[in-house]
Amino acid sequence: MPTLLEAPIDGAYHVVRWLVASTEPVAGSFATALAIILFTVAIRLLQVPFARAAARGARRREALLPEIRALQDKHRNDPRRLAAEMAELQPGSSFLAGCLPMLAQLPFFWVMYHLFSSAVVAGAPNALLSSSLLGVSMGASGLAATPVVIAVAGLLAVVAWCSIHWQDRTRDFSAPAARLIRLLPYSTIVVTAFVPLAASLYLLTTTTWTVVERTILYR
Repeated sequence: MPTLLEAPIDGAYHVVRWLVASTEPVAGSFATALAIILFTVAIRLLQVPFARAAARGARRREALLPEIRALQDKHRNDPRRLAAEMAELQPGSSFLAGCLPMLAQLPFFWVMYHLFSSAVVAGAPNALLSSSLLGVSMGASGLAATPVVIAVAGLLAVVAWCSIHWQDRTRDFSAPAARLIRLLPYSTIVVTAFVPLAASLYLLTTTTWTVVERTILYR
């Protein structure tokens, strides 16, 4: 019987294999890559209600920006008083709340990582490890997957730039921690050097979805 950690991996394994078999007649050698994209899109569709809730919270925080800046100017030399009045102004709200949709992707990224790095899944040899994209194994990690991984990293850089450009227009980055969080999208580029190509493809799909979703929800 699968353990608590093995169960989601085994379940995702069967779903991805079914998607590969279903799309292979049309996609051919790109079937596994397409299956990963479809799997990621399905996960993001399930999370749309949470993204909409985060967008509503972000709009409420954006409406408070003038008052927040006024408090920052008023109590710039009294951090404790500033923190107290900020908490009173926006109870239960924080900058990190806007990062929750991104954090929600971590379990699924973990599942995708194990799907293409484990020799045995669901009690049998991992059939997904034999799949490839443009002649590169989907399980190849980092620089072993070049030049495909370089192309994926380049696309992630474009998506990260779009994400940061969007954040610059919609968020207040006056706090030091907020400025650090602003640069988080670029961390996905570094991740591609250490994870299987399939996991990098998952990252590219989910981050692209995030930018498009935010553009729609926050317009």
